[in-house]
Formats: sequence, C-alpha cells, structure tokens
Amino acid sequence: MRAVAVLLVLLGHAGIHHLPGGFVGVDVFFVISGFLITGLLLTELDQRGRLSLVDFYARRAKRLLPAAATVLVATLVLTYYFLPRGRWSTTAWDVIASACYAMNWRMAGQSLDYVAATDAPSIAQHFWSLAVEEQFYLVWPLLLIALGFAARRRARGRHGLYLFGLALIAVPSFAWALRVSPTGPSAYYVTTTRMWELALGGAIAVTATWLSRSPRLVAVPLAWAGLIAVGASAVLIRTEAGFPGYAALGPTLGTAAVIAFGPAAGRAGPALLLGRQPLLYVGGISYSLYLWHWPLLIAAQAHFGELGVVAALAVVAVSAIPAALTYHFIENPVRRSPTLAARPPAALRVGAVCTCAAALAGLLFHLAIPSTAGPASTSVIMGQVPGATTQAAPPPAPGAMALGSSPRTSRAGVPVDRVASITPAPLAAKQDASLQNASCHVDVVSSSPKACVHGKPDSTTRVALVGDSHADHWIPALRGAAETNGWRLATYTKSGCPFLTAEISLDDRPYASCTEWNRRVRAELLGADRPDILITTHSVYPVRGEPESRSQSAMARELRKTWSSLVAEKLPVVVLRDTPLHLKDIAECVSENLKRLARCATPRADALRLGGGPAQEVAAKGLTGVRLVDLNDWICPANRCAPVIGGVLVWRDAHHLTATYSATLAPRLGTALKPAIAEL
Repeated sequence: MRAVAVLLVLLGHAGIHHLPGGFVGVDVFFVISGFLITGLLLTELDQRGRLSLVDFYARRAKRLLPAAATVLVATLVLTYYFLPRGRWSTTAWDVIASACYAMNWRMAGQSLDYVAATDAPSIAQHFWSLAVEEQFYLVWPLLLIALGFAARRRARGRHGLYLFGLALIAVPSFAWALRVSPTGPSAYYVTTTRMWELALGGAIAVTATWLSRSPRLVAVPLAWAGLIAVGASAVLIRTEAGFPGYAALGPTLGTAAVIAFGPAAGRAGPALLLGRQPLLYVGGISYSLYLWHWPLLIAAQAHFGELGVVAALAVVAVSAIPAALTYHFIENPVRRSPTLAARPPAALRVGAVCTCAAALAGLLFHLAIPSTAGPASTSVIMGQVPGATTQAAPPPAPGAMALGSSPRTSRAGVPVDRVASITPAPLAAKQDASLQNASCHVDVVSSSPKACVHGKPDSTTRVALVGDSHADHWIPALRGAAETNGWRLATYTKSGCPFLTAEISLDDRPYASCTEWNRRVRAELLGADRPDILITTHSVYPVRGEPESRSQSAMARELRKTWSSLVAEKLPVVVLRDTPLHLKDIAECVSENLKRLARCATPRADALRLGGGPAQEVAAKGLTGVRLVDLNDWICPANRCAPVIGGVLVWRDAHHLTATYSATLAPRLGTALKPAIAEL
C-alpha cells in the first residue's frame, strides 16, 4: 500500500487529469504509518512489558532524519541554482520549519494569508505531512505507556484499553475536522484534524490478530473493496475542500480495509497486485521518493516554465534515481547500523545532528544570501520600443505620470528591455503594499469591519472604498486624490472578499466570514455615518452554488443586484474597473530579467480578459446611479503590459499594483472621480 500511496501523490503532482484527487495518497500514508508504528509499540509492550521512549525515538531518528536532512540541504542547492531570488528567503524559512517538523503549521498559517496563498508553491511544502506524523508520535507513545501501566493491573481487556486510548485521540480529532474543514483552509494541514487518520491505522494494529482470522469469503471482497475505494477517491475527488472530514473517509477506510483483511484474503486479495516485485520496491523507497520528487518538480518548473503532464512525469521518473541512491546509501546504512542499534542514545545524537544541520543550513542560506536588495539599475534607459539599442532621455515624471494625457500613444508605456532604475526593488515588491502596513485591512478569518479614514476627516464630501485586496491596492491613489481635493475617504477592505450580497467560494469552500463582513459593512454604509458616494472594485470569484461555466454571468448578475440595492438607498456607486491579471508573478519575473524586461510583458487583451473586469462591465452597463471608471490605459497602455513604467514597478505579484505605482495614479483617479462627485 505504500507504493499505492506514493504513486498517487506523484501522479497527482504530475498533473494527471484522471487523478485530480492524487493527494489522497497522503491520507493512505497516515493510516499505514499509524498501523506500522502502533504495531511496533504493541510488540514491544507485549515482549518487554514496557515501552522505552529512548528506543522508540532512536528508531524514528534513524529512519527519518538522515534522508530528510539530505533532501533539505539538496533543496537549498536547487533553490540557489533554479529558483528566483525572490523565493530564497521564504525557502530558507521553509527548510528551517521542515527540519524542525513544524512545516504543517507554517502551511496552515499561509493558507489563511490571502497574499501568501497566491505565491508560488514552496519547494519544501511536502514536509507538512511528515510534521503531522512526528507530532502525533509525541503524544501516542506517552498515552500508550499510561495505558500499558493500567493494563498490567488488569488480567483482561488490555486491547480494549488501547482502543479506548485511540478513541480519545480519534473521536475529538475527527469531530474537529468535521467542524472546521468545510470552511477553514488551514484544516488540511493542522495536526488536530489529522490525528484520527493515524489513530485509525493504530486501531487496525490493535485488532490485527482478530482480523487476521476473518473468513476468507468475507476478507477477499472487503480487501478488494478497500483498494477500489482508494482508487475511486483519487479519481472522483477533485478538491481538497472538506479534507480531512467526510471526504477523507473513502481513502482512509479503504486503506484500513486492505490492511485489516489483506492477510486473511491471501493471494486472492489485493496482494495479487500489491505483492509484485516492482510495487514492493517502490514501496520500499517510497519515503525517499516522496522526499525527492517535489523539489525536483518545483525546480524544473522554475527553470523551464509551466510543465506539461509528459514533462512532469519525466521529472517524477528521474526523481527515482536520487531516491534509490538515498535509500541504499543513506537510509539503509543508518537504519541497519549495528552500532546505532546497540546504542539508542547515539542514534538520537545522529538524529539531532541531522536536524540541526538542516536547520542551520537554512538559517545560513537566509543570512548569507539575502533575497532583498536595493533598487535594480542599469546604465541607460533603452529606447521606448522593444529591442531598441539607442539611449533615450529618462521620462519626465515617475510612474503613470510619465504617460501624459494620452497613454495609449505614449512611448513611455511600451515594454523595453532595460531601464535606469526600478522603484520599488523587485525583490522587495511584496512589501510595497497598502495592506501590509494597514491595521484596518481584514484577513480571511475575521468578519468584523475595520475602517481607516484618509484625506480631510471633517470634509463635507464623504467617499467610501469597499472591496477586496484589489480595492486595497487603490488606496494610495485614492488617498492622494482625497488629500488633493479635500475629500474624506473611509476604506473597508477584506482579503478575498468582493462587496456582494451573494455568498462566494474561496478555495472551493463557502466564505462565510466574507458574507457576514459584507452584511456588517452594508449596515455601516447605510447607517448614520453613510458616505456620499461608494467606490468599489474586486477580482474574480465564483458565486456559491453556480457552475464554473456560468461563473462570469452569475457574478455580473449578483453585482448588478448589489449595486441596484445601494442606488435604491440613494447611495451612488462608482466601480473601478478591475486591473489586468497576469498568469505569472511580474515582480519575480523582473528580478530574474533585469536586462530583458520585455520578457515579463503580458498581452493586454489577455490580461484584461481575466480578473473581475468583464463581469463589472456587464453589470454596470445601463445601470442608473452606477458609473464605471476604467484607468487601465494608465496601467497597461500598450498592446503588451509593460512591467515597469516611468521607472516604477507596476506589479508586486501577478495581479496587485505596487503601492508606489498606485500613488502615481492619484491625479488621474481624482480627475476621473470628479464628474461623479460633482453630481452629488
């Protein structure tokens, strides 16, 4: 079954279309691990009458840590040679978290960070599942020791006590998984929602002797049904939403059935397939294969671009080479060392050295090779046409102001290969964001509105901005316009949450906190502190309950309803047409192509077709009291969107403006808003 588990994970990561749920291989691993480790602990209890924690953790250290440390150090090498510099610092901390078996909590925290959630996947993120296992084994042996002590006082019922102990772990864990997994993306990674899967494997180990005596006529169909359930889960499950709740029962109970009834089924059961030599070998190297495949995939993707299925499968196949070498020359020699077997404390010291070495390597990588630097510069500004080689005068004003009043015909907006300077520095672009520093931007968890006031607080012209992070990236521009024109600007923004009365989905889960936040913001807007005019914008989101094929039309319909209801309450609405959306991180691309910036330019038509803009245009068309303002000519003026305009980096990622560039849009935004405000 270990071969099945690792192959599901590998094929899923390679993008096999018929295995959208390949990630269930991790659930299979958890059940297998719980079964194997609990079985070893019970054997020791039966043979010696006690458990030695030193011996147990020495075995874990020998089994896991040398290979893990090897791969983590290799991961840093791959990062240095293949990953963009913008990811180096994050990768260093990922390696440290992985070495300390805390990567699952780091991933859980990032899943709640809307900005981080859009970043490229971590090259070390697969260590989260190993962290879950080791955290479980900090608890289970201690509980088993207590249960073993109680069992020695009783002549019978020893196994019942062990099952009771497992139930103490499994029942609350599964209940908590059911509670949080439908709406909480962090539920996928945290130990508290995963412990029941390991406990399920432990329960099979406790009852293994009894289950092995199952009638063959019962065992054979149940074992095969279990294997089919695992395979069907990988084929039919298409999202991690709901994991590890009810959706995880298919792969976990299926694995439990194979383990429980496989021995009684004999060669008539799944052993007919799983007992074949190639699968046995893959199962043997499954740990090393799991460790190696993901870093190689991420490195290949960073170097070659988006990988197709065939290319990804080739990388996965190649990962078997370092996996086999690690298994034969690192895993086995350490695990089977007679010296370490005879001296468990020495094995613990070896494990400690491996952990410290990997963590220290990550720390030194972070300190010695910082991922941020000062503004990038070249000696000249190249001509304002792609590929030009003649030096031209620098633009007269920074950022969008370099485009003048006719941006579509301005040479300053055409992508070029080199510029004299870039502000902010591409490697620091992610920090150039309004929401990074504002205490009033609401995260994905909270539903309590937080307002910030800018401009002239006692002004008679009261403007409110409401929306998601795409509304937030307009704050520098709006703040400048408000200060220039003497308006009072109140901002209400929440990550991943458009201003909409309908419920949306986030990561395939109902976004309940967004729905409640919108209700509360609406009450404030229509209350005693109501503004004179509402400005809103947002990215693209799926409306809950609508098929993907009707996503845009459903969004337009619900936007129209929302805006119409506000106009009916005598609150006019200005919609800022959503900004272009790219399929790559522009700041990261710029950091890697300082002398070939044109490589980072996206076709304007493609970038404008994505995002929330099309739905906004449809929703606003012909709607009285709603005005659509489109400033994208000052954001992407040419046929391809230049990454740098007027010496300013336009994008901090794939779809958010830098705060610096946003601020340069203030005069244009103020001019565009004046007609709507004049009608008040």
